[in-house]
Amino acid sequence: MIDHQILIYSDSLTWGIIPNTRNRLPFELRWPGVLENALRERGVSARVIEDCLNGRRTAFDDPEKPGRSGLEGVEQKIEMHSPLRLVVLMLGTNDFQAVHANTIGRSAQGMASLVAAVRRAPIEPDMPIPQILIVAPPPVGQPKGEMAYKFDGAKERCEGLSSAFEQVARGHDCGFFDAGSITTTSKIDGVHLDEDQHEVLGLAIADVAECMIIQ
Repeated sequence: MIDHQILIYSDSLTWGIIPNTRNRLPFELRWPGVLENALRERGVSARVIEDCLNGRRTAFDDPEKPGRSGLEGVEQKIEMHSPLRLVVLMLGTNDFQAVHANTIGRSAQGMASLVAAVRRAPIEPDMPIPQILIVAPPPVGQPKGEMAYKFDGAKERCEGLSSAFEQVARGHDCGFFDAGSITTTSKIDGVHLDEDQHEVLGLAIADVAECMIIQ
């Protein structure tokens, strides 16, 4: 019997895009799969549900592709997958695409709006409001290849995002983890995660998630 359901709400860094391709890593190699397997190996009965959309922002629309605002439909996603023990929010990278003039402050406001939306989702009366873990993505490196134009200037503009997200987490009683403390973006495109970084991140999130869901 699965005791704990964990929803991962994220973007292409978690979807598992292979840098400079349109291919995807298999589930067991993506960090959500690493997380699920690590928890089960530790005797924690858990199911990880992925909701990861390429290009998703915290709370901003993509002028070229509809539905990329994380706020769009998130309450229904919580309702759909409940009961949930934990929701992991790992967004923010796409807030700094060149089409936006966002600051870390605006991105932090977007994350705070997501937290509020998760908590007001119309779940069934006897179902628990899930705990929330905010994961700050690793900082954008030097964008290369197809990412160079799309993320022009993002490296400089996203500096300090982790600290801003940590303040959101403290102010809204959420867990927090800085992915940039253990992972780096790919040297291939400067934005996404290489396969080995998925494993590192999944194992680290397992440590945090285990503490949050069994307390």
